[in-house]
Amino acid sequence: MLKTLFLLPVETQIFYSVLVFSWTVYLWEAYLSCRQRKIYRTTIHVPEELGKIMDPDTFEKSRLYQLDKSNFSFWSGLYSEIEGTLILLLGGIPFLWHFAGSVTARFGFGPDYEIIQSLVFLTLATLFGAVTGLPWSLYSTFVIEEKHGFNQQTLGFFLKDAVKKFAVTQCILLPVSSLLLYIIKIGGDYFFIYAWLFTLLVSLVLVTIYADYIAPLFDKFTPLPEGELKTAIEDMAKSISFPLTKLYVVEGSKRSSHSNAYFYGFFKNKRIVLFDTLLEDYSPLNSAGEPQSDTQSETESDPEETSSETKQKSKKKQGCNNAEILAVLGHELGHWKLGHTVKNIVISQMNSFLCFSLFAVLIGRTELFVAFGFTQSQPTLIGLMIIFQFIFSPYNELLSFCLTVLSRRFEFQADAFARGMGKASELYSALIKLNMDNLGFPVADWLFSMWHYSHPPLLERLRALGNVKQD
Repeated sequence: MLKTLFLLPVETQIFYSVLVFSWTVYLWEAYLSCRQRKIYRTTIHVPEELGKIMDPDTFEKSRLYQLDKSNFSFWSGLYSEIEGTLILLLGGIPFLWHFAGSVTARFGFGPDYEIIQSLVFLTLATLFGAVTGLPWSLYSTFVIEEKHGFNQQTLGFFLKDAVKKFAVTQCILLPVSSLLLYIIKIGGDYFFIYAWLFTLLVSLVLVTIYADYIAPLFDKFTPLPEGELKTAIEDMAKSISFPLTKLYVVEGSKRSSHSNAYFYGFFKNKRIVLFDTLLEDYSPLNSAGEPQSDTQSETESDPEETSSETKQKSKKKQGCNNAEILAVLGHELGHWKLGHTVKNIVISQMNSFLCFSLFAVLIGRTELFVAFGFTQSQPTLIGLMIIFQFIFSPYNELLSFCLTVLSRRFEFQADAFARGMGKASELYSALIKLNMDNLGFPVADWLFSMWHYSHPPLLERLRALGNVKQD
């Protein structure tokens, strides 16, 4: 078979090599997921070492949640792989490009207006992706997340959000793409340097403006109220010279009960964002679960009260207390203090420069375009797609794995930083709470974990925190 493949024209070899590699990656991912699903199916009792960390009820809930997510991922992944294969085999990319050309021609823009045709192509391609991905997104949100108690969205809110995301994406994607294509066309022999510098500038601008101007289009951001928590966070930031300028709480509870926290900004203008679902005292999801007062119980209690109402009243609060939140932020600030953010930016930009340099070498190879159905033209946008998405795919897989390994190392270092601040016990309990709140399953197949987990498994992090004395 390999001998026959080598006898084929170069463009045919390229095409089928891309297909074979794509399916090889898919089958590898499917194998890893199968190993992890076996863990979900067979680990039905809390392991002895987890006995003091997770109760049987939460363990079972997390097991079923992750099993449902894994099954969904299998079918959505299979659909994606088949869809991509059919697009390549049936010539979907050149068809869409020529269709975009016919659209622009109706408005008087001929083949010389390649950038305009490229923008129409991008709009149609992203619209196709949004439409074909919508059923999967709906199922994930309103079946799986709803079933396991995470979804907080209505269908109307979801659809409005989807339209808004598509519009915002186009407002960013189209101008950036048109400028990038223009730079490549007029840049001469060193266009790859100018293109890289442009993408660096765009990434820095987007990181700077995202939380202030883009994220508020979707979620409500409010300053963290004055009080003990805000004062403690500001004091902790000062203790390590973190240039904190603003503290926000984002209304994540209107979408999901999952929780998170992050910081952003450059130089002396750092902001911290906390999801309201992370804050035990702020999460609106806790209000329905608070037990009634004694007075209410005496005047309103019903001897025939249903078990579901009883469970709702006794429901454990979601999120972390103030000390645990400080420990979580100690971990996040550790990423900054240890230079992880800068290191990730440097790695990303070195990779970007390398890719643009290789792109400059490969863009003139006619056989790359012919392999994907472009026999009479070599559009720059199509060249970017072919080289970055298909030709670089083996390199991208290797890089992704290396970054996952590096990320786990950074997570251990950030945990150690929080421990060094005297917050080991609080981080220990916070990690357990967050794992249970998000129904994370604490048992993982070693190979699946090694390939996919950018954060170390819960037990590994707890062991690292417990084995070292606090100051």
